[in-house]
Amino acid sequence: MVMLERILFYIKHPKDILLKLDNLRIIKIPDKTYLKIKYKLKIGKKLDIENPKTFNEKLQWLKLHDRKDIYTTMVDKYEVKKYVANIIGEEYIIPTLGIYEKWEEIDFDKLPNQFVIKCTHDSGGVIICKDKNDFNMKKAKKKICKLLGHNYFYYGREWPYKNVKPRIIIEKYMEDKYKKELKDYKLFCFNGKTEIILVCSERFSSDNMCKTWFDKEWNILHIIENNHRVDSSIKRPKKLDEMIEKANILSKKIPFIRVDFYEINEKIYFGELTFFPSSGFEKFEPQEWNRKFGDMIELPK
Repeated sequence: MVMLERILFYIKHPKDILLKLDNLRIIKIPDKTYLKIKYKLKIGKKLDIENPKTFNEKLQWLKLHDRKDIYTTMVDKYEVKKYVANIIGEEYIIPTLGIYEKWEEIDFDKLPNQFVIKCTHDSGGVIICKDKNDFNMKKAKKKICKLLGHNYFYYGREWPYKNVKPRIIIEKYMEDKYKKELKDYKLFCFNGKTEIILVCSERFSSDNMCKTWFDKEWNILHIIENNHRVDSSIKRPKKLDEMIEKANILSKKIPFIRVDFYEINEKIYFGELTFFPSSGFEKFEPQEWNRKFGDMIELPK
């Protein structure tokens, strides 16, 4: 029944077939053509890649035209730690417990009771172990081994990911003594200046997570992105000024990048660097914010 539904879906949506075949490397679609097709399917509008104005359009332009070797290091979950530590200091880095090329190399007996597993070359594939006695090893292995076989570049043409070496990284599980869950502070930086802050909370809720937007003065912005909930009660983090200072340093001379931090036990820790949030297919409500964010990006000549 599921297979029949998939067949019927692709019959009704032939362009989806092309993208799927490209993702499987059965056919090869040029990057610009691929992005135009996917943009139309995701956003419902024609992509103006020659004269981009909105946030989403400019991110697609940057995918094609702003390609620097250092960007590969900056999205590699392992290599970026050394990169960031050299710029703002080792004290902002979450400790690494191990780096592996294969699942079979991991000696779980030597790991602490709590840890975090993810791949170095993709986005979003995080597995959290809070207790090894309850850890579903089989499920975790299946997920990680599947991710190791993917090249994240092909799904959204995010060039920095194309040449990242697929590996498994295990990190220390970070926990705040006073908060039951960590909030993820995502600083949107434009040519070295933080302008917008997105706070992701209740990330592992059975309901969808909360995404709450603020300006750099911590005034709430009335934005709803991809139908996520908003938590207007979120307080300004104590270390916000320090986050902004460090994000500005890390984003210097880059048209746009998002710098993520956590505030844990009144200290801040680096999370990751992201060049293309939601791969440039964000759905903002009201839509005017797509243009406002776009106005903040000054594209290279």
